[in-house]
Amino acid sequence: MFRNIIIFGATGSIGTNTLNVIRRNRRHFNVFGIAANTSVEKLAQIAHEFSVPNVGVFDKHAFVGKDSLFKRGTRFFVGEDGLCELAQLPEATAVLMAMVGIEGLKPTMAAIGSKKSLLLASKEILVAAGKFVMESAKENDGQILPVDSEHNAIFQCLLGSRNGFVDRLILTASGGPFRNFSHREMENISVAQALRHPVWNMGKKITVDSATMANKALEIVEAKWLFNVPGERIDVIVHPESIVHSMVKFCDGSIIAQMCPPNMEYPIANCLFFPERERLARPSVNFVEQGRLNFFAPDTIKFPHLAIIGQCLKTDNNACAVFQAANEVAVDEFLNHRIKFTQISDIVAKTLDIYPGEPMTSLKSCEESVIKARSAAKAIARGFN
Repeated sequence: MFRNIIIFGATGSIGTNTLNVIRRNRRHFNVFGIAANTSVEKLAQIAHEFSVPNVGVFDKHAFVGKDSLFKRGTRFFVGEDGLCELAQLPEATAVLMAMVGIEGLKPTMAAIGSKKSLLLASKEILVAAGKFVMESAKENDGQILPVDSEHNAIFQCLLGSRNGFVDRLILTASGGPFRNFSHREMENISVAQALRHPVWNMGKKITVDSATMANKALEIVEAKWLFNVPGERIDVIVHPESIVHSMVKFCDGSIIAQMCPPNMEYPIANCLFFPERERLARPSVNFVEQGRLNFFAPDTIKFPHLAIIGQCLKTDNNACAVFQAANEVAVDEFLNHRIKFTQISDIVAKTLDIYPGEPMTSLKSCEESVIKARSAAKAIARGFN
C-alpha cells in the first residue's frame, strides 16, 4: 500500500470518495498533497482536516488572494508548471489523478517520469494520449492502477493471467436514466433529468456522459491502452444493477467477472491498498436480496457515441482525442441549456467530420488535436444555439 499520497482533483467526486477511504484508514495513509482546478476554499477545508503540507491550484486567477485560507508553512504549486512540480515531490509514493479533462496530462507524465505509482481516474488522459502515457510508464517501469470501476474490475479479473489468454474485455454500463426512453422522448430531455442518475452519485460532466453513454465510449479507448487489447475486442453490455463492473472472457471460453456494490470507494480502496486488501466498513452484495442481474445489448442508434468511437479507433489520427474534446464542449453547452440532449452526439460527429485530428506522432500532437477540436466544436455548437 502507499503511504504519502498526492490527490489531484481532491475536491471532486473521486477525490471526495478517496478522502472518505483515507479518513477511515488514517494509520495507513498520509495526504501529502492535494490539487484542484479552481475550488480553493474546498482545498483549504481538506488541507486543515488532513494537515496537508502541499497544495496545488491549476487556475492561477482562482488562487489570487487565497493563500491566507491555509496554515502558515503550506507550500503552494500554482498553474500547470506548479502541478507538475507537485506531482514530482520525492517524498510522495503515489499520485491519484482525478482531474476532469486533459488538464492533468502533464502532471500525470511528470508523476510517471518521477517513477511514482499512478492511480488513474481521469479517463480523458488515456483517451487523448494513451499511447504516450503507456510508453512513458513502460520506459520508467511505472505502475498504473486504474481507479474507474470498470477498468479496476478488469484489472482484478486479469491478476495472475497472461495477456495472450484474453479473448475479449466486456465493459458493463448502467444504461443511465434514459435506457427505456423512446427516440421521441430523447428529444426533450432536460438538464435536471440528465443529472438524475439511477445508480451512481457522480459529478455533472460524468453523469451526463453516463446518460449519453459517451463515458462507455471513452472507457473502450481507456481499456485499449491500459490492457493492450484492440478496440474491436472490447464489448459493452448494459447492466442496470451495476453489480458486475466488468468481465474478461478468456481464450478457453471462461469468463471472470468482478462484482461489488455500485460505490466508488471499492475500486479506490483496491488501488490504495494494492497489492493488499483491507476490510471496508460497507456491506457487500447480498445475492439473495438482489434477486437477479440483468444484461442487455446497448442501443447504438439511440446512443450513437458507441458507434462513433468505433470509427475513431480505426484511424491512425488523434480521432479519439477529438471525440473527447468535442464531447467535453457539447456537454458544457447542454449543461448551460444552449443545446438539446440529442445534439451532444451531433456536435461530436460533426466535429470529427470537419477535423479528424492530427497524426498521432507526439504528445504535442495530442494536445494540438484537443485544442483544435474544442474550437471546432464550439463553432458547431453556436450553429445549434
